[in-house]
Amino acid sequence: MIEIHTIDVMVPDISPELFVLGVERLILKEGKELGIINVICVSDDYLLDMNIKHLNHDYFTDIITFDYTNDLIVSGDLYVSVDRVVDNAVLNTVSLNNEFLRVCIHGVLHLCGYDDKSDSEIVVMREKEDFYLSLYGFT
Repeated sequence: MIEIHTIDVMVPDISPELFVLGVERLILKEGKELGIINVICVSDDYLLDMNIKHLNHDYFTDIITFDYTNDLIVSGDLYVSVDRVVDNAVLNTVSLNNEFLRVCIHGVLHLCGYDDKSDSEIVVMREKEDFYLSLYGFT
């Protein structure tokens, strides 16, 4: 089950069907099962406070992922900064759907066991993001 929530922002103007299908397809292609994934849309300031409190990082980010995956059942909370998604969509000249899905794919890849701490892990993560976006005609 995938649910989208908001805390201090409006839900972005995205296609929920596209998002849900994208996340479900990713999880199945990674050989896992869908558990419960909550996508919580928040502001930059809200996510910055979480980044400081939970990760000791004093900078803006587009997503923070809390992993509750149990064996093959993928579950977690994805806190997404709508401000970052909107800004990055403009900066990268992509649609809001494209950027929102990319950020969420990134979070779900973390739930599937991928990391992005080293340069080689970042390369794999970007390739996976691009692959899953391409399934829906995004580049």
